[in-house]
Amino acid sequence: MQTQTISFSVRFIEAKDNETVAQIIRQVMTEFDCVGEAYSIEDPEISDMFTAYNNDESFFKVLEYNGAVVGCGGIAPLKDGPKGTCELKKMYFLPKARGKGQGKKFLQQCLEEAKALGYEKCYLETVERMAAANHLYKKVGFEKLCGTMGNTGHCGCDTYYVKTL
Repeated sequence: MQTQTISFSVRFIEAKDNETVAQIIRQVMTEFDCVGEAYSIEDPEISDMFTAYNNDESFFKVLEYNGAVVGCGGIAPLKDGPKGTCELKKMYFLPKARGKGQGKKFLQQCLEEAKALGYEKCYLETVERMAAANHLYKKVGFEKLCGTMGNTGHCGCDTYYVKTL
């Protein structure tokens, strides 16, 4: 009996990924009832993540499983936040990519690259009902905050974290 090899890889987003990434973001956010103007699902950048993150202060990556994009996430400066603080942006994985250790690897890679860009802290917003994501953030050293930092415009989020890089 042959064992099937599961092959995950991470790469920077390309323009050809825009539609797939938008679908992933919308699917996962809908799965967790994060819909409407209070959430990033309504951000105009979702339709063109490649262009939105194609600059010297940001990056966006995709997670592939056997060549198909199954997850995404990136780093950008925290709008109106403290100097040297970035934000983890739109990190979402489809169900078939969850529970396999890929989230931790992906997140650690993003944090290392954020530090290489000169960021000193990383902030993120989420919702409490994304229990596995919250567990991951705590596991990699994010500290829970009592309130928001910066001005993300996502007032539907109820859980906030920061990590020193």
